[in-house]
Amino acid sequence: MQAVLYICHGSRVPAATAEAIEFVEKTMKLVDAPIQEYCFLELASPSISEGVRQCVEQGATKIAVVPVLLLTAAHAKQDIPQELEVEKNQYPEIKFSYGRPLGVNDRMVDAVLERIHAKSPDVEGLDILLIGRGSSDQDAVADTQEIVDLLQSQLPKSSSVRKCFLAAAQPKFEEALVERVQSGAERIMLVPYLLFTGILMTGIEKTVNELELQPAQEVLISDYLGSHPNVCETLKMRVEEAIKEGDSHATMA
Repeated sequence: MQAVLYICHGSRVPAATAEAIEFVEKTMKLVDAPIQEYCFLELASPSISEGVRQCVEQGATKIAVVPVLLLTAAHAKQDIPQELEVEKNQYPEIKFSYGRPLGVNDRMVDAVLERIHAKSPDVEGLDILLIGRGSSDQDAVADTQEIVDLLQSQLPKSSSVRKCFLAAAQPKFEEALVERVQSGAERIMLVPYLLFTGILMTGIEKTVNELELQPAQEVLISDYLGSHPNVCETLKMRVEEAIKEGDSHATMA
């Protein structure tokens, strides 16, 4: 019997955990699989081990594991696969397949554009900072730049899009924001490329509140991605890929 296990990052902030669960449950309604469970990599429950056990106890013989992560970095490449190796040894009779993070695609870029337009219908001359979580993995940094380039191609030439990061990569968010303010940019929009609320969003808001702006300057913060329909559709696509991969491995075996 086919199961899907959604692995979210996890957060110490209860509201972020609640948003992650709501998002996954919204996506579950789009997926045709008899068993669907969610779990967290860290900082929240259930754990990956508990999530796998819940699937097995419901009769799963195949588990498609899907990381609910925006980009491919250490969590997707190392941390989750290491945890899954332990589960594979624990349940050798279960066929596991592993999906991809949400990644870069037109649906995700369109979701960001909608968040931008919702905050400011007039995007002429807008100075946009796309804020990534940040990673030492250069693939994640390159993916963020690709998103920046795709956004820039769909905005007026008078608008600019730059990337910055909250941790582990350059340029740092605080430095990039101060540089734009000191350059005299009048309309700055911060676009958090994050799935849910949490400590990172709180930090962004705190930094903005502490800025010293000129009278003509304004700094706007768009909504993070959240449960945007495009994000749910992308996750559904990743689930279907993981199920298909599991089926193909079973056929080959």
